[in-house]
Amino acid sequence: MNAIKSILGGIALSVAVASSTLAAGVEINASSTGLALQGYDPVAYFTVGEPTKGSYKIATVHNDATYRFVSEENKATFEANPEAYTPAYGGYCAFGAAMGFKFDGDPTHWKIVDNTLYLNLSKDIQARWEGDIPGFIDRADTNWTDIADKEPSALQQ
Repeated sequence: MNAIKSILGGIALSVAVASSTLAAGVEINASSTGLALQGYDPVAYFTVGEPTKGSYKIATVHNDATYRFVSEENKATFEANPEAYTPAYGGYCAFGAAMGFKFDGDPTHWKIVDNTLYLNLSKDIQARWEGDIPGFIDRADTNWTDIADKEPSALQQ
């Protein structure tokens, strides 16, 4: 546990606090402009099987965050069922959520588990998370009920 605390302490020092948006809380990890997933198309993870940058010309807003898409078809698919394509924990790092923190999820460090998109902070964190995916998802799901509406900086104290 001390090793995890040490890692998370280092992450907290090296990661800028995530900007968040959502009128009812801070559940969505988005840029200061409200852009979710750093502009990556959430549907493409499921259809193409890799992170794919969307176009600023093909976008929609869901829960006050802007999502971009590679095609009108992907946009329509998302709009029909956004919850099926938005990442778990509002796009925050899945490992961080398991530890009770909100760190930026990097859209290039991802995995789909049981039809849910999960992001992680970095390659190293992704590897740690993959060591016990079911256990970390269970812990993150439990923690998320307490941290979803909190500012990331409030969790680092």
